[in-house]
Amino acid sequence: MTVSKMAQNLIGSEIIKLAGEVNAMIAKGEQICNLTIGDFDPKIFPIPGELRAGIAEAYAEGHTNYPPANGVAVLRKAVADFTRDRLGLTYPENDILVAGGSRPLIYATYLALVDPGDKVVFPTPSWNNNHYCHLSSATPVMVETSPKNNFMPTAADVASQLKGATLLALCSPLNPTGTMFSKKDLEDICDLVIAENKSRGAGEKPLYILYDQIYWMLTFGEHQHYDPVNLRPELRDYTIYIDGTSKCFAATGVRVGYAFGPTVVIDKMKAILGHVGAWAPKAEQVATARFLHQTDAVDVFLDEFKHNVRESLDMLYHAFKDLKNEGYSVDAIEPMGAIYLSAKLDLAGKTTPSGQVLQTSKDISFYILEEAKLAVVPFSAFGSSPELGWFRLSVGGASLESIKDSLGRLREALQKLK
Repeated sequence: MTVSKMAQNLIGSEIIKLAGEVNAMIAKGEQICNLTIGDFDPKIFPIPGELRAGIAEAYAEGHTNYPPANGVAVLRKAVADFTRDRLGLTYPENDILVAGGSRPLIYATYLALVDPGDKVVFPTPSWNNNHYCHLSSATPVMVETSPKNNFMPTAADVASQLKGATLLALCSPLNPTGTMFSKKDLEDICDLVIAENKSRGAGEKPLYILYDQIYWMLTFGEHQHYDPVNLRPELRDYTIYIDGTSKCFAATGVRVGYAFGPTVVIDKMKAILGHVGAWAPKAEQVATARFLHQTDAVDVFLDEFKHNVRESLDMLYHAFKDLKNEGYSVDAIEPMGAIYLSAKLDLAGKTTPSGQVLQTSKDISFYILEEAKLAVVPFSAFGSSPELGWFRLSVGGASLESIKDSLGRLREALQKLK
């Protein structure tokens, strides 16, 4: 027997594969600073105490049966209030869809909008859009971005690709780079989408924006989060937002994500996920609804959480800049948001102590893992070229002390190269 062509050609998650290899080394007793998975070690970054207590209370109250397929009403109401108060985006409760994290919601957006063969435009590097295109039989249109613009796409990058496309998939703050849209760059892209939709005839499918803002509360310094509908209200009928609590509250395992957007699209996404059964557990939904209304508790948690995340990111960033100033072929982009640092390890062509010539970003990542006991993910896992010497460093799973210790080993590993 053979499986479907889709399954035959499906590529597994490169990040999960690398993390599995790292975990195998850790299981053997090796001390690895693991900066691969976009997750949090609960011993370092616990969820808010009020949320944890609320989950236990909700289970004690008996919230153990099926939730409504689109999310419990009190959570959808809380999300509507939270989104209005914090982002200035006003959506009715019925246009909010809750699911087990953001992944089912992104997949449902693809399935609700994209027919086989439809063009989906997205920048590289970006998280998982290439795989969602495969799952939905879409035609991927990958737009290469540049470190000169912090790996964020510009209007000039995407302008020639939007004609006839069904979906433009964007994310800010961006996984894997930890960088963000400037106001002007996002405005210019929004204007292109508006112009493209005005050019289409009656009966033509419009161009939609999938806007993943799961990290929007994790921004640093003067960097500000922008979104399409606040910048261009006429895009309200064409923008599907992906959001949730997984990242901003270090609650990846709590699995509460939500989407909101135009009624006609959200209704179809509800139907799709209703058949899939991808809801968040009911007790977690009830607890999250209560927590979102605790304004002071939310603010206190975010202040400390953001400080700690930024402290780890800044340590990495300044260490890479110091190494660059010492003459090593490395660099980094200032962290703006999320939990990621974009780091350059321009080591292709260099020879290891064992005589291996490093050629691809995968070669480099395994050398750094073996010699520095530092685990990082190449941008090639996010759709970029294997020759691109840029890497994602995710700080949620490592202590500040572990990161600090790894930097000395990284310097030694760089010194060994010829």
